[in-house]
Amino acid sequence: MNKDLRICFIGDSFVNGTGDETKLGWTGRVSAQLERDRDDLEVTHYNLGIRRNTSEDILNRWGEESTQRLKGDFEKLLVFSFGVNDTVIENGDQRVSKHQCLKNAHAILTPAASESRVLMIGPPPIADSEQNIRIKDLDVSLAQLCHSISVPYLSVVNELIHDPIWMREVASNDGAHPRSAGYAKLANLISAWDALECIARD
Repeated sequence: MNKDLRICFIGDSFVNGTGDETKLGWTGRVSAQLERDRDDLEVTHYNLGIRRNTSEDILNRWGEESTQRLKGDFEKLLVFSFGVNDTVIENGDQRVSKHQCLKNAHAILTPAASESRVLMIGPPPIADSEQNIRIKDLDVSLAQLCHSISVPYLSVVNELIHDPIWMREVASNDGAHPRSAGYAKLANLISAWDALECIARD
């Protein structure tokens, strides 16, 4: 009997896969790779990424949206990824301060981890060097927070900022989102992550 794994991917436009002409994003590719790697695994994939969502937006919606999809007797996994929109400057201010983003992340991840297995993917870089400084700073703090509450965290910003495919596609597209080859690069990083492989094996 196949293992029934149902995954909610919750986050922003990068979770949504915005910019990917194949409409797979990284979430579709990661889900497909999980099934390719395991003959006895059946993955149900829910993409709950919304463009422009900040940690505040995700805090307000993740519980109801995931509960509707994860009712039943099967393996459950919540994968969160957010932060880039929090670091955007609008009208002279950051949309969500780092302090508030970390409070939101704690308020999301702590109850989530009490109900399900949880993973967090860090925010990726964009084609704005000043914003990337803020993204890197937030990434370090999110990693520390996740470590403190025993939620596995995968930092991707430093890997992708030195990846010519990701950065070239982001710059040539809309300045924030890559096309399919960039998302494939991100999906490869996530698919090779030990924390995800452990969940697939268990």
